Amino acid sequence: MTEVGRDPREARVPLGIAEVTGPSMYPTLVHGDQLLVQYRAPVKAGDVAVLKHPLQQDLLIVKRLVERRDGGWWVLGDNPAAEGDSRVFGTVPDELLLARVLGRYRPRGEGQRSVGATLAWLASAVRPVLADRSVSRRLRAR
Repeated sequence: MTEVGRDPREARVPLGIAEVTGPSMYPTLVHGDQLLVQYRAPVKAGDVAVLKHPLQQDLLIVKRLVERRDGGWWVLGDNPAAEGDSRVFGTVPDELLLARVLGRYRPRGEGQRSVGATLAWLASAVRPVLADRSVSRRLRAR
């Protein structure tokens, strides 16, 4: 995930744009999706958030906040087959949480030129990214 713009702590406007790279949040987010994010937003379990990677803080990641634990947030990607979440690096401290994801914009694909494809893209291109309230329950069921 790459952020576009300046350091979020210096942002005067609490909104920003980020881009998804990689498969860890599939099917909710796919590689190339553009995200509308809100800095310093209140978060809760189930929200999708932009965070600094706890082991490589110059790397930004997008993960779902699963639950509060001692030391921060337990975060998981929506794709259980992808690595690179709290199963690998543990909890993410609060100070590394940068923004809550509000919505996503899926850029138009190369092959989407027909009227039908364009209409299908328009219907699905911009969507809110909603909290998944079942994530804590799924974690406890494992």
